[in-house]
Amino acid sequence: MRLLKLSNEGSFSLTQFPRDRQPPYAILSHTWGRGEDNEVTFKDLVDTCCIDKSNNNELTTAINSMFRWYQDAARCYVYLSDVSVRSRDGTFLHLRWESTFRNSQWFTREWTLQELLAPKVVHFYSRDESRLGDKQSLGQQIVGITGIPMEALLGQPLSRFTVENRFSWAQNRQTTMEEDKAYSLLGIFGVFLPLIYGEGQPNALRRLRKEVRESIDVILEPTIGNFDEALSSARANFIL
Repeated sequence: MRLLKLSNEGSFSLTQFPRDRQPPYAILSHTWGRGEDNEVTFKDLVDTCCIDKSNNNELTTAINSMFRWYQDAARCYVYLSDVSVRSRDGTFLHLRWESTFRNSQWFTREWTLQELLAPKVVHFYSRDESRLGDKQSLGQQIVGITGIPMEALLGQPLSRFTVENRFSWAQNRQTTMEEDKAYSLLGIFGVFLPLIYGEGQPNALRRLRKEVRESIDVILEPTIGNFDEALSSARANFIL
């Protein structure tokens, strides 16, 4: 994993760490704005997870590892570029920021779903660098915005929620690339897939559902005595 390291002189550098020697780290979450032209690239050294998207092998590894990167982080900082707590004259606008928080673009993007659920600690900041709260203190608002149960927000294993429940959390979220409607959910279901950009959303989702279905078969077979009944119940969560 690549991390940005701060030197004693105050400069930043990209440093590669093997998983067994990773130091505690913080991770960022944000949206790039409207349209692809607003995204900063790896060459600018400030991509959220420092991914070289021109390298297909690295991109595949990164997307399949993304949930774990957020899950292993000591904390996640969410920057909401469309939420402000102050007016132009510096007045504190509590009611107005709560309204813009509910309507933030961050809650409409599918990639940010795992960035909300995977980390143990998530802090939200406005564009004027004011801390709004964390996913525990803002939990009721987030439940109302996303429809995600509080138990999932606060760390209950996602495997305890049905497959269709988890798909429903992403139902009204958007991605720039249509295949990312499937790829952004890999960590939510604990599965891995090769990336095939160009296959289209239906094919990507079909491969995702197949992988999830097969992962349930593997988990149930050695651990549950009445396998046929358990498998039938588990598969009832799928729309095939």
